[in-house]
Amino acid sequence: MDLPAATMKRIMRELAELSTSPPEGIRVFMNEQNLLDIQAEIEGPQGTPFENGMFRMRLTLPTDFPASPPKGFFITKVFHPNVSTSGDICVNVLKRDWTSETTLRHVFMVIRCLLIQPFPDSALNEEAGKLLLEDYEEYDKRARLMTSIHGLSQAKRPTPLTTSGANAGGAAAGEGGKKEAGAGGEGSSPTLKKAKSEAAGKAAAGAAASATMAKVKKGLKRL
Repeated sequence: MDLPAATMKRIMRELAELSTSPPEGIRVFMNEQNLLDIQAEIEGPQGTPFENGMFRMRLTLPTDFPASPPKGFFITKVFHPNVSTSGDICVNVLKRDWTSETTLRHVFMVIRCLLIQPFPDSALNEEAGKLLLEDYEEYDKRARLMTSIHGLSQAKRPTPLTTSGANAGGAAAGEGGKKEAGAGGEGSSPTLKKAKSEAAGKAAAGAAASATMAKVKKGLKRL
């Protein structure tokens, strides 16, 4: 990857800001092997069909960034008018509203807001857009079902993304969790298990943020 020094510096500065002061409901992960691949986890907003879910997405920055906008994709499956079945995101901030001054923070915040306020007039998923306009109850039901299948399972995995974008160690951790659960037997308290899971998630998130900051600072020193 051969990027101008000014572009690398801008990307790493924005990543540092997102790490130290993340937007509400959004966690961004740095891929030190490819600065043009930026991934994040977005919490489903309360009061929407996506509430309590966790949705992974990525921004793919072009080589002429910030002259051209990134492309956005949801990795986690979601039933939404402005998200295609393959994950492509349709939102104006990544198209006609993009300027070279637009920040990655703004893009992530707009995409999370899209989960609150869809725009069926520019639907990529025509079925979702039609249901939203003609039968909201059915739309809500379908979106919640998709969230329960994909978003809730994602929310139960607190392990942060690695530099390759994969949840390295996730399978091993899952197996370890199964063994631990088996060893606990019927005497294990569901409340205690939930508390331990939440504590582990917070610890993992803190470790991820610290690691990202260290990598960003190291990269900035080289520029």
